Amino acid sequence: MPADLAVIGLGHLGIPLARAATAAGVRTVGYDPDPRVAHDLRAGRPPAGSGEGLLSAAELRRMASQGFRITTDPAELGRVRTAVICAPTPLGDDRRLDLSAVGEAARTLAARLRPHTTVLLESTVYPGTTEEFLRPLLEEGSGLRAGRDFHLAYSPCRHDPGNRAHGPANTPKVIGGLTPACTEAAAAFYGRFTEKVVRARGTREAETVKVLETNYRHVNIALVNEMAVYCHDLGVDVWDVVRCAETKPFGFQSFRPGPGVGGHGVPVDHGRMADPQRGLGIPLRMVELAQQVNGRMPGYVTRRCTALLNEYGKSARGAHVLLLGVGYKADVADAVGSPAREIASRLIELGARLSYHDPYVTRWRVLGREVERADSVYEAAADADLTVLLQPHRTYDLQGLSVKAQLLLDTRGAGPAGTAHRL
Repeated sequence: MPADLAVIGLGHLGIPLARAATAAGVRTVGYDPDPRVAHDLRAGRPPAGSGEGLLSAAELRRMASQGFRITTDPAELGRVRTAVICAPTPLGDDRRLDLSAVGEAARTLAARLRPHTTVLLESTVYPGTTEEFLRPLLEEGSGLRAGRDFHLAYSPCRHDPGNRAHGPANTPKVIGGLTPACTEAAAAFYGRFTEKVVRARGTREAETVKVLETNYRHVNIALVNEMAVYCHDLGVDVWDVVRCAETKPFGFQSFRPGPGVGGHGVPVDHGRMADPQRGLGIPLRMVELAQQVNGRMPGYVTRRCTALLNEYGKSARGAHVLLLGVGYKADVADAVGSPAREIASRLIELGARLSYHDPYVTRWRVLGREVERADSVYEAAADADLTVLLQPHRTYDLQGLSVKAQLLLDTRGAGPAGTAHRL
């Protein structure tokens, strides 16, 4: 049966969209050029690194029972009314967004694009990408004209892994089309499974929404991270400061300090987001500074580890250090950009004997070697010279950990006050 929707790219962007659309009764086919991804999904195995926050095996079976199909056949893309490109755009070696997967998806779709199809892009991109990068690829490959023969629009992904309060249905969806008609076509599609659609003036405005939202998060996390270091030097409990400050009913939004910032929503400054051919100029200095502050946190956590060990008469060299939670976020296995890797690397270089526990990550490599995974978190904490809580997974009994651990550093302020050393 032909599908109403093709989701191109079954990763951290595509899977949540496919799940939401399928649940709303939209006939959906998921396309991924990687046969390993398709094979795992067909076998009922969630994508590697998905964890609780992206897709469980039970949810995957439910999607299949609701008609969701997985394919590696690009011919399927020529039989849908709507196609959404959810290709990954990681940072390349030059610290710019790598658009190669978006380009590959566009060329694959263009060869099969039919008139009156609505094409949407959800990948994180620099402002201008939909119009100046995606549009030419689709038009050249199809012989069709965007805005006349097919609709083209951008919508920033707002998926928050592990968030049980906000999902696709109750999270407003921002859209910006190449033309007003493109915007309305996109609104009609997203309106099938989203309670509220917000129309931007155009594709550039919608693309820049993602830049603002991502940078807002990183800048505010940098502020509280800097405050955490400042408060520790003063002997002030930063967690109590945040708890009191968040009672202000206006002019303040609470963020929490931590060992660093990870995830797919990378902070992007103007120079890295702009098309290098266009040479757009002034950098976002606040974002650059936030990156510097957040980038220093893994080193700061490592120094706190060595200081605590020294305080209790132990050296980092030869000490057994247990890391709890190595993903970039609680209750998510995805370790993209997780500060845990740099912290682990620094501790290993100091001569520490490292182990880890994470209910969602069964294997973890650092500096090219396999890190020992603890079977029992509480027995491992009792054995370790130092236990470092990096992610407060729901499965962890933090009160119990504080009792079992010889020495506990809570980088998230998640446990009861006074039960552990805090960041």
